[in-house]
Amino acid sequence: MTDIANSQFAKDVRAGLTREPKQLSSKYFYDDKGDKIFQQIMQLPEYYLTRAEYEVCNTQPVMHDLQMNTDAYDIIELGAGDGFKTKVLLRKALALGHDIRYLPIDISGSILEELQDALQQEIPQLTVTPQQGEYFGVLEDLAQHSDRPKLILFMGSNIGNLLHPIAIDFLQKLAATMQEDDRLFVGFDLKKDPATILAAYNDSQGVTASFNTNVLERINRELGGDFELSKWQHQPVYNPESGTCKSYLMATESQTVHLKHLDLTIDFEAYETIHTEISQKYSPSIIEWLCEESGLQPMRHYTDSKGYFANYILRRG
Repeated sequence: MTDIANSQFAKDVRAGLTREPKQLSSKYFYDDKGDKIFQQIMQLPEYYLTRAEYEVCNTQPVMHDLQMNTDAYDIIELGAGDGFKTKVLLRKALALGHDIRYLPIDISGSILEELQDALQQEIPQLTVTPQQGEYFGVLEDLAQHSDRPKLILFMGSNIGNLLHPIAIDFLQKLAATMQEDDRLFVGFDLKKDPATILAAYNDSQGVTASFNTNVLERINRELGGDFELSKWQHQPVYNPESGTCKSYLMATESQTVHLKHLDLTIDFEAYETIHTEISQKYSPSIIEWLCEESGLQPMRHYTDSKGYFANYILRRG
């Protein structure tokens, strides 16, 4: 029990559920079950993000436009997931005769294993070296063992999980790991009709709701919790002024929850929320501002045909 209580997951859950307002990190959505649910989300008709970014990767000359001054480089992806969009870029790089090594980074060991197996089948000539862990720890370790230029991929609008001050700090840290010939390829979800945005996080089949409530199931399973999922509701809210979409888990009635392995009891009032996720949306001017504040210089950018999504090639400024 001691090992469980001292895990980072346990520490973050304790801290998040004993503060006001309560919160849980969205990174804990991603266990074996959560990985599978998110793959379902990417196929939903309402979830436009994956299709829009895939269109950019598939139709735009991204690999032509890198200007890295070399054809031998490493492609390092932060939060690789299942590689659906990345495979397009990898195939294009190989077709151009580039000497690449692919190093996907993810906190989920299971998704990395699935990705490596899939790439061995689909692109057998590609060298793949998965890296499980937190982004910056892995990046620092890689920098010590390779002097090859690197293309860092941060796609899927993962940057949108961070409010602007935290995003700037994150991008500054990324910029600090980059050399002159390195490039950063980032995906940004653009501002659009609020109804389109809300539908992407509250689909008609309830898949996104199950993705969010999975964190409560994980607490029950790993920390001996007794959350009753039927007493919780997934609640997304979008502010078109700030471009911030927030997801909450909301208690539909007052209740008391016990976390056995943490020796913790938490009282919830009716309609009290647990904040679980931020999904920031951007205007072009905000993207430019983020880059300037972070010490990064935009080189090229691309959008899908609907103007829903943008990808930027950045270099250290």
